[in-house]
Amino acid sequence: MPDQDKKVKTTEKSTDKQQEITIRDYSDLKRLRCLLNVQSSKQQLPAINFDSAQNSMTKSEPAIRAGGHRARGQWHESTEAVELENFSINYKNERNFSKHPQHKLFQEIFTALVKNRLICREWVNRAPSIHFLRVLICLRLLMRDPSYQEILHSLGGIENLAQYMEIVANEYLGYGEEQHTVDKLVNMTYIFQKLAAVKDQREWVTTSGAHKTLVNLLGARDTNVLLGSLLALASLAESQECREKISELNIVENLLMILHEYDLLSKRLTAELLRLLCAEPQVKEQVKLCEGIPVLLSLLHSDHLKLLWSIVWILVQVCEDPETSVEIRIWGGIKQLLHILRGDRNFVSDRFSIGSLSSANAAGRIQQLHLSEDLSPREIQENTFSLQAACCAALTELVLNDTNAHQVVQENGVYTIAKLILPNKQKNAAKSNLLQCYAFRALRFLFSMERNRPLFKRLFPTDLFEIFIDIGHYVRDISAYEELVSKLNLLAEDELKQIAENIESINQNKAPSKYIGNYAILDHLGSGAFGCVYKVRKRSGQNLLAMKEVNLHNAAFGKDKKDRDSSVRNIVSELTIIKEQLYHPNIVRYYKTFLENDRLYIVMELIEGAPLGEHFSSLKEKHHHFTEERLWKIFIQLCLALRYLHKEKRIVHRDLTPNNIMLGDKDKVTVTDFGLAKQKQENSKLTSVVGTILYSCVQHLSLRSPSPALAT
Repeated sequence: MPDQDKKVKTTEKSTDKQQEITIRDYSDLKRLRCLLNVQSSKQQLPAINFDSAQNSMTKSEPAIRAGGHRARGQWHESTEAVELENFSINYKNERNFSKHPQHKLFQEIFTALVKNRLICREWVNRAPSIHFLRVLICLRLLMRDPSYQEILHSLGGIENLAQYMEIVANEYLGYGEEQHTVDKLVNMTYIFQKLAAVKDQREWVTTSGAHKTLVNLLGARDTNVLLGSLLALASLAESQECREKISELNIVENLLMILHEYDLLSKRLTAELLRLLCAEPQVKEQVKLCEGIPVLLSLLHSDHLKLLWSIVWILVQVCEDPETSVEIRIWGGIKQLLHILRGDRNFVSDRFSIGSLSSANAAGRIQQLHLSEDLSPREIQENTFSLQAACCAALTELVLNDTNAHQVVQENGVYTIAKLILPNKQKNAAKSNLLQCYAFRALRFLFSMERNRPLFKRLFPTDLFEIFIDIGHYVRDISAYEELVSKLNLLAEDELKQIAENIESINQNKAPSKYIGNYAILDHLGSGAFGCVYKVRKRSGQNLLAMKEVNLHNAAFGKDKKDRDSSVRNIVSELTIIKEQLYHPNIVRYYKTFLENDRLYIVMELIEGAPLGEHFSSLKEKHHHFTEERLWKIFIQLCLALRYLHKEKRIVHRDLTPNNIMLGDKDKVTVTDFGLAKQKQENSKLTSVVGTILYSCVQHLSLRSPSPALAT
């Protein structure tokens, strides 16, 4: 019994203590309400102390952070200032003020803070800096409850807060830090972030003009002020109308500077803001004018998944511009995107949202957050799927440029992307299926380039390949690929295994399939009437080369061995001359010719690009055309190459067609395939008629013997 009595007494004491605290809190709230309802003209504000010796204003102690640490400066603090500080300490963890037992008192206090302090110009002008900061802190705490945000708007507080933030920001940016300036700006940016977090309230913020001040604060030296403005702007940019207004301002240059020079958290928030803003054409143009592509691509080396995801989606949007698409390739963007897709990097991430980061910033805790916190393997996997889908989207846009598409193929991109279409039952089904759709779309865009089509015939079974083809060329709508994914995922295990083996067969990095002479065969580049072309590497070297294999049993070389031997001697002789004499930037370099197993092999420079003929076909399918500037650039290079051949070397190509003219980086022209070329001797004439009939002139055709094809 004594123990039971002891427990009862303890419970009674606890209850009494709780009631005592509740009564004291109620008394404190009533006292604060009464103080706030005193009009400015009747309020006794503290005087300012001056040091008699220095005749200058004494400096206050460090400013109050959101935790409400009390400043013990030389201000004579008023009773109201003390009560405001106590309020910020007592209710720093409260969020649902409208559901609190004293909710009426809280609402009256908030109303008084707005009407008698925030929007009272006389009070604002007379109040000490620390006193106004405490008002802002209390407003911030109360506005965590959404119902108080609407009250602030109805009382006209947003416009006044925006005006005051502009004044404080201008002083801060123009004259350096004033008393408590940083803390004021952090609290005000938090309030605007909370307002902007609700879609229907974002217009309140832009109407007040606060977005302009937030953009100006991107030049802030203090990290917390910078983060506060980034968080508020990112919330605003979720709405199109707000994005348009923000995009009218000069914002991109500051964002690129942050991405280039600042810490990881600032970069992550800046990348997310820029991703949202890039929906606006003027922002994409500013990124281009401010030379932002190298800055963006440098961040692809990061290991933070959320930062990478935002950067890649920025690239997806900006590469819609043809010039930017080319620039991304020139700066190595295609290689970096494929490197991410290969999945051989260890990524980190975090769970922080804009709202949680904003709260941490206002509370002074943001620097203690760990942006590389440990996530579960499942969370990392899901974030990785989202990043890989973004990379596929970027490559899809980039391969609309034929030279970009060729580089994707040359960098083993078809194999890398194709591996992503394979189903995995351990994956998150929704995100896995979406990634498969993005991968199929990238492959379908690559298939639209004619020279790549033989690769895909080796990948899929007939029924799947038919669905793949029926989607059509350059279809962006991701839902168009859902049927393809569903069909693939329903295939039997042995069929999926066969597709996986087919994908492995196109891996360019696998061990060489065979050796010819002293050269390792790495990939089959194409076939023609006289043989095949391979990508090769010399056994003792690293440089990639092209090697043409010519079948000497082709009827074009003669009907018997004697004729074939004569033809081969002539070809080798001509190629030897070409190899020794031709040194021109627009003409392919030949390195070696040799015979093996009744085949002639010609080793030459590997040209990174695509034939002009394929560019013609691709542009026709996309309903595009060459610009006049581009045509002149190609034509002039071709003329320079032909002048060099004809005037200086007296060599006639004799089979110059669009398929023998390669377009490389920046439309660099290279004339190739000199198999029928002949060197003309002085005062001699070439009378033989060779070459591709469709590109022969009428006068030459008249010299040919009649054939059924021509007769019809």
